[in-house]
Amino acid sequence: MFELQTSWWELPLRASIIYVALLVMVRLSGRRTVGQFTPFDLLVVMLLSESVSSSLNGGEDSIIGGLLAAATLITLNLLIAFLTSRSARLQQLIEGESVLIGRDGKILSGALKKYRIPVSDVEEALREADCDQTDMRFAFLEADGQISILKESSANFYQTKR
Repeated sequence: MFELQTSWWELPLRASIIYVALLVMVRLSGRRTVGQFTPFDLLVVMLLSESVSSSLNGGEDSIIGGLLAAATLITLNLLIAFLTSRSARLQQLIEGESVLIGRDGKILSGALKKYRIPVSDVEEALREADCDQTDMRFAFLEADGQISILKESSANFYQTKR
């Protein structure tokens, strides 16, 4: 139960490889994977977890092995958070940046198609911002998958503050 069946260094190595590979895959899959989850997105995340579990532990069934793999994943996550908080370039590479999806009351359909965002999500963000589409100055798809709306009045406020 407490005795490792594999070399101690193999589990952190496996965990690191899986962590980096999933980070790249999720980053490449787009903002919807990390933003607002639909039931289908949640299913994909759950299946991802299941699909890599045997690769992560390499058949290791001991408690120590599981804790070692978990500690490695948490450490990698903290390391990435630390590095991205200190480097804007790394943060942009890993997390992405905001994308303009609407301007001056017009929704940019090409941007919505490119990032696979339904118009209904933009309409929902407009309602949450208590903003008519005609009052929208800018709409952004944020790096975390959320949609931000700037009203015409708030855009004027920011311009006068400069």
